[in-house]
Amino acid sequence: MKAVIQRVSNASVEVDGEIVGKCDEGFLVLFGAAEGDTEAEAEILARKTANLRIFCDENDKMNLSILDIGGEILAISQFTLLADVKKGNRPSFINAMEPNSANDLYKLYCNKLREFGVKHVGEGIFGADMKVSLLNDGPVTIIYDTDFWKK
Repeated sequence: MKAVIQRVSNASVEVDGEIVGKCDEGFLVLFGAAEGDTEAEAEILARKTANLRIFCDENDKMNLSILDIGGEILAISQFTLLADVKKGNRPSFINAMEPNSANDLYKLYCNKLREFGVKHVGEGIFGADMKVSLLNDGPVTIIYDTDFWKK
C-alpha cells in the first residue's frame, strides 16, 4: 500500500465538471493498494497519516499533526502508484490490487482517518476520471509505503 501525502492550503477533485470532494488546509493523499495488502495495513497507514507531524508550530518547526491544527484531508484512489517501470517505457500495473478489493481498502482508510479524529475527509470517486487541483504548501511531500514497514 502506498500513500503520497502533500501538505496543501486547499485541494479539490472534479468528476464530469462537478466538484465531488475537497479540503481546506491539510493533506491531499493519493492512495494505492497492492495485491496482498491488508485491512491491518490500511489502519496503520491511516493512523500514521493522522499523526504525521508536518505542520509548523510557533517556533516554525514541523511539529504539529493534522489533528493538532484541525486540518482536513482529500483522499484520492490512484492505482498508478503501483506502477512497475523496471522494463521498457510502458508501466505495468500487475502489482495493483483488483478494483473491488482496492476500493474496500480505500474506503476503510478514509473511514479510519475519520475514526482517528480527522474532522473532514473528502473523497474522489473510485475508478473515475478525476481532475485534481491543489495548492501545495511548502511544498511538503511524504511517501508512505507499507512494504518498508514489513522489513
